[in-house]
Amino acid sequence: MKKLILVRHAKSDWPEETEDFDRPLADKGLKDAMNMSRFMKSNNISIDRFVSSPAVRALNTCKIFNQAYQLTVSTEDKLYNPSEKNFESVIYDLDDSVSSVAFFSHNNGISNFANSISEDIFHFPTCGVAGFEIDCNSWSEFDGAKKKLLFFYEPGKI
Repeated sequence: MKKLILVRHAKSDWPEETEDFDRPLADKGLKDAMNMSRFMKSNNISIDRFVSSPAVRALNTCKIFNQAYQLTVSTEDKLYNPSEKNFESVIYDLDDSVSSVAFFSHNNGISNFANSISEDIFHFPTCGVAGFEIDCNSWSEFDGAKKKLLFFYEPGKI
């Protein structure tokens, strides 16, 4: 069994003359990311690896989560403005020694991808987190593997 955790970046700000890629987290986003990461850690949600979009708001969300987890963090350009196929491509590149991975990415891609692998309907709020159990031993088996929603957390409801 593998676990895939999808995290939409926390609430961001959009200061004047700032490119989309460089948008920082808003104060609410910083607080939500801290609360969500502590909640997940205190509920024993194990994660082996973090993979983040390189965009500032996603990577900073990932770094806040990593204060609780202390993991290896990598960035992947395919998680910025992603399509469903982008997520699959990143999954297929994962080493099979990774049992549980968290992807930090953006809407609409993250909601669309979650909806494509689940019968549940998702619209990720900022800092929303969904966890899936993937019935496979190798990430290369992802497409044909049975997928089960384990949890869906929203920052305002934890």
